[in-house]
Amino acid sequence: MEASGKFICRQRQVVFSFLLLVFSLAGAAEPKRYSVLEETEGSSFVTNLAKDLGLEQRELSRRGVRVVSKGNKLHLQLDQETGDLLLNEKLDREELCRHTEPCVLRFQVLLESPLEFFQAELQVIDINDHSPVFLDKEMLLQVSESSSPGTTFPLKNAQDMDVGQNNIENYIIGPNSYFRVLTQKRSDGRKYPELVLDKALDREEEPELKLTLTALDGGSPPRSGTAQVYIEVVDFNDNAPEFEQPFYRVQIPEDSPIGFPVVTVSATDIDIGINGEISYLLFQASEEINKTFRINPLTGEIQLKKQLDFETIQSYEINIEATDGGGLSGKCSLLLQVTDVNDNPPEVTMSALTSPIPENSPEIIVAVFSVSDHDSGNNGKTISSIQEDLPFLLKPSVKNFYTLLTERALDREERAEYNITITVTDLGTPRLKTQLNITVRVSDINDNAPAFTQTSYTLYVRENNSPALHIGTISATDRDSGTNAQVIYSLLPPQDPHLPLASLVSINADNGHLFALRALDYEALQAFEFRVGATDRGSPALSSEALVRVVVVDANDNSPFVLYPLQNGSAPCTELVPRAAEAGYLVTKVVAVDGDSGQNAWLSFQLLKATEPGLFSVWAHNGEVRTARLLSERDAAKHRLLVLVKDNGEPPLSASVTLHVLLVDGFSQPYLPLPEAAAEQAQADSLTVYLVIALASVSSLFLFSVVLFVAVRLCRRHRAASAGVCSVPEGHFPGHLVDVSGTGTLSQSYQYEVCLIGGSGTNEFKFLKPIIPNLPPQCPAKEIEENSNFHNSSAFN
Repeated sequence: MEASGKFICRQRQVVFSFLLLVFSLAGAAEPKRYSVLEETEGSSFVTNLAKDLGLEQRELSRRGVRVVSKGNKLHLQLDQETGDLLLNEKLDREELCRHTEPCVLRFQVLLESPLEFFQAELQVIDINDHSPVFLDKEMLLQVSESSSPGTTFPLKNAQDMDVGQNNIENYIIGPNSYFRVLTQKRSDGRKYPELVLDKALDREEEPELKLTLTALDGGSPPRSGTAQVYIEVVDFNDNAPEFEQPFYRVQIPEDSPIGFPVVTVSATDIDIGINGEISYLLFQASEEINKTFRINPLTGEIQLKKQLDFETIQSYEINIEATDGGGLSGKCSLLLQVTDVNDNPPEVTMSALTSPIPENSPEIIVAVFSVSDHDSGNNGKTISSIQEDLPFLLKPSVKNFYTLLTERALDREERAEYNITITVTDLGTPRLKTQLNITVRVSDINDNAPAFTQTSYTLYVRENNSPALHIGTISATDRDSGTNAQVIYSLLPPQDPHLPLASLVSINADNGHLFALRALDYEALQAFEFRVGATDRGSPALSSEALVRVVVVDANDNSPFVLYPLQNGSAPCTELVPRAAEAGYLVTKVVAVDGDSGQNAWLSFQLLKATEPGLFSVWAHNGEVRTARLLSERDAAKHRLLVLVKDNGEPPLSASVTLHVLLVDGFSQPYLPLPEAAAEQAQADSLTVYLVIALASVSSLFLFSVVLFVAVRLCRRHRAASAGVCSVPEGHFPGHLVDVSGTGTLSQSYQYEVCLIGGSGTNEFKFLKPIIPNLPPQCPAKEIEENSNFHNSSAFN
């Protein structure tokens, strides 16, 4: 009883020193490893920790060495006098680790003063203390007499709780004339027996066989277990059941209810009658499988018999046998994978806690705790946190250990006690969490300096402000009283030596009011930082600092500036556009900038005026000037566009730009006229038109003069001849008539005359007039003879 009291007292001493374990834990060496055989009696020697840790025996009690294990379940004990690490109880490897190999128990060695922390592992080595056991002591195997030699028949395997070489090594069978046994290995490492038929069976000669099957493990000495195999030779059945698929893979969540249908396997047999009737059973099923699953022998549906647990078993490999009425069977395999669900909340184990802690101490460790979660994947991943409004910091250490540290020096006058809630949340769905509440008290010392209400201040000032404008206030308080609580504010020298802080701001030493000394320009200075100090009037004086950031807010005081085309008063830039350009042709792009920022610098473009509306358009967002339609010959050659550039400020500011566009027939001309040359060309074109009109007029006058000259000549001839009428002689035609047929003699219908007819005031010049014999004679024959040569040459030449 006294020893128990000492042990409890020693546990309570685990407080302050352990927390001095900073992050040397993270850089610790590999854990120390020890081993012990299972079934070793309690109090057996494992190792001498004093020697392993390099300590003398008298230091063990002084430094408070103790052993800590997961869940506070102690499998080991430490002799404080000798430093020997002893077994606390007899260990059963199968109970601790089941089939997991190697079986490792992890523990920690804790030295309290000063605090040190070591990881260690104890491996429990398996001994051959279990014999192979057949769950079914008797097996019935039906073998058709038609089975050919070499046919194999898998048998149910034995089970051994031991692992490694102490597990089942091989199978043997008693002497017989028909069968031998082979030891086969499954995918999970387990070995099972398989009968091989060496000689054909004859049911009429020997209808039954009884064999003894023995399972041997690899221990020294080996252990064994036996089972009886009864073989019933059945009559010939030539079609065995066949499964629809030889391998099934199913995933099932671990929280599936009892009776949940896992999967339905199906086999067919083309035989009829009793040889075609199929029954299903779990083949070579272990005790665990038989406890967990059942199969409907008629339908092949597999259901749950008990709740699954992913943390215990993650997968099952099940063999299903379908047997017909004639004794033939077919087999398939089912791999059932258990999927994890988040059904285990995190576990928190507090290893050490220090309380109270002195105020204004440097960063110290307050508590050390470990976190674990039995789930896997995201369900087993955890996040640890504390309240955000506490001056403590939670940092991970090694192997799921966390340390709780003070984030800054604490002030007892501000808060004498902290209630901290450690919240550990996993990442599963739904998330599970565990909370642990601890109380940390703060011991008092006298050291209160002025404290700002904020560690940093951000003040906003619109540019072009008036001088001496109050831009903000900083404030600091002192938990002391009287003179020690009176605070004086001041500007500290800026870190940037080029910042003219003294000409920018000033501070009221009594109340912390900040003033802008002059108007600020956003385009010249967008923001600047400086530090302010608060000093109390105590002796010695204590002070503190805070960072102040002044942000100058932009105002829309800059109009847009056009970069292209330049509007500098020189000769304007003329954009050339081919008349063959299609609609949407890019003529040019107006480029502008704005010295402001934000929406004050967002620019939009608008076409205000154009020589010909509808011919050109301006894109509002990028200033591209494009043709709005196809050009035609009727469009003027010169165009003038006025484009407005406007920002998005309040109120908006704008600028305008004038564009000159010249339509040309193509860019292959030897040269393209400038606007002045184009005007001269237009003037030359108009002179050409006038010259053409003058030339036409002169030509018309010349033709009129020629006609007039001919007429005058004819009139003179007419006056020289005597007035009269034309007469046509009868009989043979005179010689002044012209032969137009080329034969020398004209027929009557192709004979013409040429004569001048005088009248009252008018003369008619006639030629090639047909001669009509019955006309009365009007013109004497002499006149015709005198003028015949002239008229003939005039008419036909």
